[in-house]
Amino acid sequence: MSKLFLSEPETPKTAIGVLLLNLGTPTAPTAQAVRPYLREFLSDQRVVELPHFLWQMILRGIILPVRGRKSAHAYSSIWQDNGSPLLIGTQALTTALAKIMPKGVITRFAMTYGQPSVANVLQEMKQQGVQYLLVLPLYPQYASSSSGAALDQVWRVMLRQRVQMAVRSITSFHADNNYIQTLASHIQTYWQKHGRGQYLLLSYHGIPQAQHLAGDEYVEHCTTTTRLLVAELGLKESEYRQAFQSRFGYAPWVGPSTQDLLVQLPQAGISSLDIVCPGFVTDCLETLEEINIRGRADFLAHGGKQFQYIPCLNSEHEWVEVLAPLIRQHLHGWQ
Repeated sequence: MSKLFLSEPETPKTAIGVLLLNLGTPTAPTAQAVRPYLREFLSDQRVVELPHFLWQMILRGIILPVRGRKSAHAYSSIWQDNGSPLLIGTQALTTALAKIMPKGVITRFAMTYGQPSVANVLQEMKQQGVQYLLVLPLYPQYASSSSGAALDQVWRVMLRQRVQMAVRSITSFHADNNYIQTLASHIQTYWQKHGRGQYLLLSYHGIPQAQHLAGDEYVEHCTTTTRLLVAELGLKESEYRQAFQSRFGYAPWVGPSTQDLLVQLPQAGISSLDIVCPGFVTDCLETLEEINIRGRADFLAHGGKQFQYIPCLNSEHEWVEVLAPLIRQHLHGWQ
């Protein structure tokens, strides 16, 4: 028997599967655990679009030894007693969603990088009888380096299945009306409890300018989400700003830069700032450490007086109630 394809075990009754995909996380906040995770993540040519051989020399010789230590320190500042916030949050969301899915729908999650891997989870789902699969990357706005990279992992597994699942995917939900309304309500609820700052900064994960110029629709998706969200919130143009965080390397990235604005806004008279990250649905390193720890410190160090980070939707009931109809819509005809 050829080893090119996975052997197919006998399966129980045909089932429908829903697979949620998130980025991934190291298994521990240590350099030893962070380096293999970063190596897998940064070796993906969807993420870093440079010649493979040249990039691997830079990655293994320079970046991993230095960034591994720095990232481990960052992870240690947000690590919870029961593990990574991203893993815990994604698991909680999946569990909550599974409870309200129609009978016969198996709901699981996997990580693009790290564990639980897409390959292992799909194998488990196949053994449970899943022959119809809906895949949802947990990124509202599509980017080749996030949603595209996540879906690539699924297609790689499909290439090795002798009897392939039928697969559908939800590539983005950046303009979904229920998502926009729920996020707006989430922000308003936060303001009711904690008060409202002078200015709202909407910070999205950035991408290199070269990827944007090559045709990636991510910036347009982010701009659409911002336009719809601020309209729902009733904000004036002078009360908010869209920006992009997480710059890496020396090549130009799309802007304006969140990091730059956190320094500039106090100098422009903004003393109290609220910040939300609509490109993330689960709190993670980029929101908890980059924004709520380092971003807060930068803003306050340059003259800001009050900094409020508005958490992600995570596994809130209202958010789960948004995902359920979105998924049911894409399951139409399979049930």
